[in-house]
Amino acid sequence: MKNYSQRSGEIGDFSDIPFWKKADAADLVYVSYGLLIVTLVVVSYLLGAFHLLPHDPHDIRLDLMMSPPGTAGHLLGTDFMGRDIFSRLIVGIQAYFLPGLLAVAISLIGGSTLGVLAGYRGGMADTAITYFTNLVDSFPRLVLILLVVAAFKPDIYYIMIVVGLTNVPVVASLVKGKILFLKQKNFVEAAVSLGLPARTIILKHILWYNCRSLLIIQATLGMGEAILMETSLSYLGFGVQEPSPSWGNMVQAGANYFMQGKFWPSTAPALAILFTIMGFHLLGDGLNNLLEGKRGR
Repeated sequence: MKNYSQRSGEIGDFSDIPFWKKADAADLVYVSYGLLIVTLVVVSYLLGAFHLLPHDPHDIRLDLMMSPPGTAGHLLGTDFMGRDIFSRLIVGIQAYFLPGLLAVAISLIGGSTLGVLAGYRGGMADTAITYFTNLVDSFPRLVLILLVVAAFKPDIYYIMIVVGLTNVPVVASLVKGKILFLKQKNFVEAAVSLGLPARTIILKHILWYNCRSLLIIQATLGMGEAILMETSLSYLGFGVQEPSPSWGNMVQAGANYFMQGKFWPSTAPALAILFTIMGFHLLGDGLNNLLEGKRGR
């Protein structure tokens, strides 16, 4: 059955040659850069979680306020309270890492469930899910986030739950489209006629064999979007609050000194945001081209 499912649309199975050997050089660069960023994020998160930092990110040193990069013991300098910027950058990853994973998990699990119900079951389930996803898409995301902040508190986990729920329709649409594509090839009907249980068909032959790369790509893009949302809201004061470090509130705090020529407190976190989000998006773009075989065939 596995061989049949692969012939019927398993992603990346073009021939006996591994897909990375047929890949375009640009896609390999994208994926390599993206994997480097993911590795740095995970390692930095672990360093912050286990407090393996060069300085205490909350340690205030008034005698070192706004020290430039390269100051002894402070690679990226200090901020307006004398706190080490490099240590705060590392700890700032905690602001979006677990909340971002929560948003990605909600979107993938919820979207896959709704997509399977709409595409595999069809009928009334498809109609109801279509109405539901259209309803979710009709609400502006920022308005929903502000309502959550007003109803509860500016907690990043509540915000990421909203981000995850609003991404469910996108994943559901992609999974549904993939299942409808497989139905055109009589893949699902063939699996049913062989007597395979619905659970095996859905979990193994649809989601695992044919949708895994799609979900991986959506996970990378979703994580990049979660970082952008967290840093943007923290910059505006609706996300992570001081004194807890976030790349967004670090940019906001350092922006007050930018025109005075003291650019490093805001530039360092801004560049971290740029390169990290770019890494996740390039990883998603490269994986899309590699696993879908859109280049190098």
